[in-house]
Amino acid sequence: MGETISESWSQGLSDDGYCLIPDLVPLETIDGLKRDLDPALSETPFCIGDFYGHRTKRVGRLPRRSAFAIDLILNPTILALAQKFLGSACDRIQLNVAQLIEIHPGEIEQFPHRDHDMWPIEKNGAEFLLNVMWPLDPFTEENGATRIYPRSHRLEVEELDQLGSPIAAVCNPGAAICFLGSTVHGAGANLAQKSRRAVVIGYSLGWLKPHENPSLAYPPDIAKHFPAELAELTGYVQHRPNLGNYEGQCPSLLLQDMPGMPSGAKDALRPDQAEAVGAFAQSRRSG
Repeated sequence: MGETISESWSQGLSDDGYCLIPDLVPLETIDGLKRDLDPALSETPFCIGDFYGHRTKRVGRLPRRSAFAIDLILNPTILALAQKFLGSACDRIQLNVAQLIEIHPGEIEQFPHRDHDMWPIEKNGAEFLLNVMWPLDPFTEENGATRIYPRSHRLEVEELDQLGSPIAAVCNPGAAICFLGSTVHGAGANLAQKSRRAVVIGYSLGWLKPHENPSLAYPPDIAKHFPAELAELTGYVQHRPNLGNYEGQCPSLLLQDMPGMPSGAKDALRPDQAEAVGAFAQSRRSG
């Protein structure tokens, strides 16, 4: 049964550009996350700009604010989906963003957009990004549930009226709203009397510049306390071949209490590259 359900989520992403997974995490995780993030949220001013929203608050750096955020980032089901849709185009995936969003009453509908447009190059059908919206409050049409344009990931869009009608991702806390970076979406207008909160966690190809600057958000003195898998997602690992190195070596050495003496730069190649380079070098050494 689990494999069938998992396949339906994957098929939904492929066919429609999104899927909604109910009850993926327990409410205890959501409640703990809300408690942990409330202090930062209360101190955060409203955003500036028509895209981010003038009645919206955004708080980043979530892994250093709450262990419950780490649970969401490392959710096995979500990581498997991210790997399935992104893994063929990179050596490893990375954390693109981990952000809390609170939309207050009176906020207007957000401009419909594709998140992968932050990278201004031709995509040629490749997926660059998988986003997951985790509601912390019930998502309703009235309070601005995320609006998703089904199958828009397959459209060449020049005008908004080409998009058709969106669906509102109505669901409860504990659910995961997954959508591709190529899928057009946007927050709905909040016509309710209360704000609505959600966490968005994004995963992108490991060779892209991420939305949130990880070296500033998670410096070594913070990342050294992360689980190894999270440290890698936040940049403390090389992306073969040789991307993201520190002094020619894996940046994970910065997380060691005593990294030792410096040593020379070391190859970090994919197996196919290492084989080709090794064979070439051997032929030259043998004369």
